[in-house]
Amino acid sequence: MTGKVSRRQLLLGGSALFATGALQSIPGGGGFLPGLELIRSAHAQDVIPKPDYIIRMSSNENPWGPSRVALRAIYNAIDEANLYSFYGNPLPALISRQQDIGVDHISLGAGSAELLKVGGLLAGMRGGSIVIPHPTFEDLPAYAEANGTEVIRVPVDGDMKTDLEAMASAIRADTRLVYLCNPNNPIPNVIEKNALRDFILEIARDRMIFLDEAYHEFVDNPDYSTMMGLVRNGQRNLIITRTASKIHGLAGLRVGFAFSHPELAREITNRQTGLQNIIGVRAAEASYQDEEHANFVLRTARESLDIVENYLDSTGINYIKSNANFSFIETGHPIGEVQARFLAENIQVGRPFPPFTDWMRLSMAKPDEMRYFAQTYRKLFG
Repeated sequence: MTGKVSRRQLLLGGSALFATGALQSIPGGGGFLPGLELIRSAHAQDVIPKPDYIIRMSSNENPWGPSRVALRAIYNAIDEANLYSFYGNPLPALISRQQDIGVDHISLGAGSAELLKVGGLLAGMRGGSIVIPHPTFEDLPAYAEANGTEVIRVPVDGDMKTDLEAMASAIRADTRLVYLCNPNNPIPNVIEKNALRDFILEIARDRMIFLDEAYHEFVDNPDYSTMMGLVRNGQRNLIITRTASKIHGLAGLRVGFAFSHPELAREITNRQTGLQNIIGVRAAEASYQDEEHANFVLRTARESLDIVENYLDSTGINYIKSNANFSFIETGHPIGEVQARFLAENIQVGRPFPPFTDWMRLSMAKPDEMRYFAQTYRKLFG
């Protein structure tokens, strides 16, 4: 591929673009006209030069963005931007078929974050407390806490895994909801599937379990399993969320899903305050049928993780083996200092996650950008 890539070429180009791997040579930090200098230099010499853009390794975003199929759907949907998304929305029926679950079990959200907040709202409306592992993704507990709900944070165990036994012990008579993120975030490990299933069956007898599976598609670990089967089988007190933000690269278009018993699904839908936009709906409809792009994202995410983990292994730096599209690395330095030093090299890394104040959450960018990260880590910290 020579010359610059126009917006229209990316939106309307043929599928051969991915098949030939041409997009792997585009490292740009945003927009549709990225430069190719970083990649060319990486293959031409040993030292990769500092890029002329900020590489975002901080928010677990998909560095490739939407698939070409989704981009084409976005382009075509621009003429529908004057329309609301709730008339003839195709997403519930599509997701119902793909997940083999009744459409009445599905709630759509403006990203899974809105559905997480609804979970926090439902817990608060019932009074009492919620129990969560610590650290974890804070959207649900932070929203609940801001609305007067007590949040009981249970530290992860010595292996930095979610401690189900300690969480069960922390549950009180007034506990209305238990929140779990699997894989966890910022620590990208999983909860062993049999232990998780037993925990849900026990705890969900008389309180809600909210299970966030935002990184489900990235997991390749025999110890892991989705708990969607429990929802299919009629579990009344379980909510599972998924998102189009990660593997589908639609974070800015805000599309998420919750799966629960039909009665609970109706309540979740009724308690929402947002609405999906029609461009996001059309993009998600296209992307969820584009297996090629999903496989491409998984393959390159694994390649990027291999680059980072091989570097960490070679230097003896401690980290958590990843089951998602990000890593968690013990730097030995205050994370504020680490952030500032990397940002000076045009790399943006993750925010602090107390109590692990010298650990860095690192989102996977494109493989050659991760080679630049490894080179920079060696330069800054040895």
